[in-house]
Amino acid sequence: MSVNAIINSRNGCHPLCPGCTHGKMSHQQSLAVKQQRLAKQLAPWSDRLAPVRTVPPEARWRYRSNVCLKTAWDASGWRFGLVARKTVIPIHDCPVHTEPVCRAVAILAEKLPAGMVFPLVYYLQSGAQATLVVKQNTLPDMSWLNAETVSRLETAGIEGLWVHLHPAAGKRVLGKKGWRLAWGRPASAGSDGLECGPVAFRQVIGPLADQALSTAETFLNPRPEDLMIDLYCGIGAGLVRWTRKQCHTIGVELGQEAVSCARRNAPAATLLRGRCGLRLPQLTAWIDSRPAAGKPARLLYANPPRTGIEDTVLKWIISDYRPDRIAYLSCNAAGLSRDLSFLTSNGYEVNALSPFDFFPRTHHVECLALLTAVSGNTVLSA
Repeated sequence: MSVNAIINSRNGCHPLCPGCTHGKMSHQQSLAVKQQRLAKQLAPWSDRLAPVRTVPPEARWRYRSNVCLKTAWDASGWRFGLVARKTVIPIHDCPVHTEPVCRAVAILAEKLPAGMVFPLVYYLQSGAQATLVVKQNTLPDMSWLNAETVSRLETAGIEGLWVHLHPAAGKRVLGKKGWRLAWGRPASAGSDGLECGPVAFRQVIGPLADQALSTAETFLNPRPEDLMIDLYCGIGAGLVRWTRKQCHTIGVELGQEAVSCARRNAPAATLLRGRCGLRLPQLTAWIDSRPAAGKPARLLYANPPRTGIEDTVLKWIISDYRPDRIAYLSCNAAGLSRDLSFLTSNGYEVNALSPFDFFPRTHHVECLALLTAVSGNTVLSA
């Protein structure tokens, strides 16, 4: 299939691209479907479910600055896109991707050597950081990365280009080792000033991400004497806010790159690297070491992966930490419902549910749950 395969002339979408699951819906239809699904999955608390917060219809385009694209080489050249029917569907000018993504893909598709010389399997871009995942353990020919190519990539908005040597690349995109910075900076700052590396996750629609954190901050209301635990803290977007309030702040994150960025973004916070469930002893010791004068509030912010908060962590939250207020941002309503059921059975009340349309034109929707401790002792319930 040619890179210039037939595309939908109305919106620039390839007809076989599987990316936008709500691509054929209007903006309002997509929001209605998301609202209905959330109301069903979060039925016990549907009376506290707010309307989905979203962006203007025109902002549903050119918003994806983080991409992971499969690549393929054939007689027509390089294809960067998504897989459908066992074929890489080229989406070089995807109307959902930002201009820097489209421009970088166009440059690389033109400049990269043939697939037998440069065994590229995936292309990743995170803001201004780009990564080429190659299926071998030695650095391939990089003579194509000359001054002219670098200049064009810089003009396109790329600040760092990585080559990830991953001999087993296939179903798994990344390995633990084999990272090489081919050119540029190892991390880049976004519009919010936060540094992010080539694979650390960050929300791609800045205004909505800011709304979600502002909603959480207003509800949690951290004060200088309070304790704040930020689980799955990522690059530290929340840590920056909590430390500005001068409360005692600690974050836990598994990814090394995210932890490194969080240390630079929020230097006043204490950081632990590892699975949250394996860092509970350190969290308990940190809590015990904090000053108790003034009856500080105990606060919790959590933004876990799709699997939700680990069971051992949930039990620790209600038995050991016992926060006064919890803000829980979830990307999986089913997992959120399970965790809320546990928390509400163990001394917590759901005050509000605020959904956010972080990924327009797709079925994905995230939801911020705000909870408070009910007066009296909590009882651990399975």
